[in-house]
Amino acid sequence: MTDALDRPLPASDDPWAVLRAATRARVALGRAGDALPTARELEFRAAHAAARDAVHQPLDPSLVRAQLPDVELLEVRSAAPDRATYLQRPDLGRQLAAGTELPRTGADLAVVIGDGLSPRAVHEHAAGLVTALLERLPGWSVAPLVLAHQARVALGDAVGEALGARAVVVLIGERPGLSSADSLGVYLTWGPRPGRIDSERNCVSNVRPPHGLSYAQAADTVAALLGAARELGASGVVLKDEGPALPAGAG
Repeated sequence: MTDALDRPLPASDDPWAVLRAATRARVALGRAGDALPTARELEFRAAHAAARDAVHQPLDPSLVRAQLPDVELLEVRSAAPDRATYLQRPDLGRQLAAGTELPRTGADLAVVIGDGLSPRAVHEHAAGLVTALLERLPGWSVAPLVLAHQARVALGDAVGEALGARAVVVLIGERPGLSSADSLGVYLTWGPRPGRIDSERNCVSNVRPPHGLSYAQAADTVAALLGAARELGASGVVLKDEGPALPAGAG
């Protein structure tokens, strides 16, 4: 006769079920002897492989252009000549490739889409976020969008300065984790120029519906920060997000 305690609990009776349903973190994975159950081990390996693939996936400009057919899109490259160099030399990802030329626009805002550490995030979320953001910026003059290969966040400073923009917003693929290989981050800098430091930026991270921020939520926050930065003439630690953690707007 099998003791009832030796049988797995039904899902409805599992005390960890509510917690697992509320997070994508790996909790209460169970045990097979002194190891993880095979299914949980395979899930971990698949997530690790997805994160590695996201880092090394090449940026495909045609996918971005197809999703933004009515938007003027320029392409630039950083000083990192290839992906291997980009991963080993972060400093090169912050500099424009020698000889890069961009039109001097004097626009209020430059928007840079950078592959970062997850081109997959750009393929899946950049167009939706750009569309939502531009809808929320009436009265702002916006330079042609720039798609940047082998880009780090600070590459936006060089691009914004070259375009003569008062502010730059960088949409970039974030470092993949084991529960999120497609997360997009947004970095706002007022008065972009090479040499700006991270404390002079504002960040909105984890844009990846349906598991992270929606495009509307992220765009609401970025638009509000831009408006406040324009009034203050600065961004970063001196600019606080006074709005709710999840601004109004869904979808």
